[in-house]
Amino acid sequence: MTNLPSWLRRPSILLNDSSNGPWGNGGGDDNNGGGSGPRNPWSVPPGGRKGAPKPTALDDFLKRARGGGSGGGGGPQLPLGANPRVLWLIGAALIVAVWLIFTSFHQIGPQQRGVVTFLGRYSGMLDPGIRLTLPAPLVAVQKVDVEAVRVDEFPRDGSDTVLTGDQNILDLAYTVRWRVDNPRDFVFEIKDPTETVRATAESAMRAVLATTTLNEAIGAGRTTIEAQVAQMMQQILNDYRAGVRVQGISIKQAAAPASLIDDFNAVTAAQQEAVGNLNNARSYSQQVVARAQGEAASFDKVYEQYRLAPEVTRRRMYYETMEAVLAKTDKTIVETPGVAPLLPLDRARRLEEPNAQPAQPQQGGSR
Repeated sequence: MTNLPSWLRRPSILLNDSSNGPWGNGGGDDNNGGGSGPRNPWSVPPGGRKGAPKPTALDDFLKRARGGGSGGGGGPQLPLGANPRVLWLIGAALIVAVWLIFTSFHQIGPQQRGVVTFLGRYSGMLDPGIRLTLPAPLVAVQKVDVEAVRVDEFPRDGSDTVLTGDQNILDLAYTVRWRVDNPRDFVFEIKDPTETVRATAESAMRAVLATTTLNEAIGAGRTTIEAQVAQMMQQILNDYRAGVRVQGISIKQAAAPASLIDDFNAVTAAQQEAVGNLNNARSYSQQVVARAQGEAASFDKVYEQYRLAPEVTRRRMYYETMEAVLAKTDKTIVETPGVAPLLPLDRARRLEEPNAQPAQPQQGGSR
């Protein structure tokens, strides 16, 4: 049977004049539709039509996966006849295995400790390494770094004003260094460890400065203040059972406020001047004492000689004293039985000096 295209199946009026078609009259029995014209491209080829190609293994697999197998069922079907229940069990087992691996094995770093809780209650501590526990949500592990030193800056805006013990205002800035000492207390005893440490540091610093003078705070007393603040902080945190160890306090700035800096500089200059005057007075007193001690030692030596020869020593002391007294005065020597004139050589010497004033005569004459 010859299958013709749809456009050839026209009304009979189109088929009456077949002799004028492009492929001849089509009256022949051969496959060309006529004995003389070209072969009709829509006619059956020589040898008949070819059958449909057989499906490949891939086509068969895709057909089974889409549910189009020979079984006639409309639902999805798995290849190779696998049981869906078995596959669901395998998938569930894989999920459970992954859950167990990720919630039961814990890697604790060298600087960390693991705080273990069983149903919310503290259960133990994990040391560094790979540790095994019960899975979540039965057991939870919180890792805490116990080696890192945390640094807090005070205050946050860069400066703060504090009242000292002598009613002066101090512009202060400092840092606090601390680390975790007890992971269990650090996790369970305080809600916000960082804010607790900050509040404790501010309270301790103000309490110490309330008993410190301004000169100590801005001078050599900083080291003492830092030690006292660290000790007070540690005492308060131990009372809280915070599990925190204070490493140290460092005062970065301790000076007068900017509005009063000129007055404080004047006070500081006056204090330095007072210290200088006090040092000068101490130096002078030491010199006077040393000179007096030297004179006393000399007198002791003279006294030793006086004990050995009192008359000779007394006369010698008299001569030395008179020589020191009369060395710069005019002298008149009186001898018995009369007065001998004395040539004043020292006065003549003064007269010979240029621009020397003549000596005034003594009133009352010589005796």
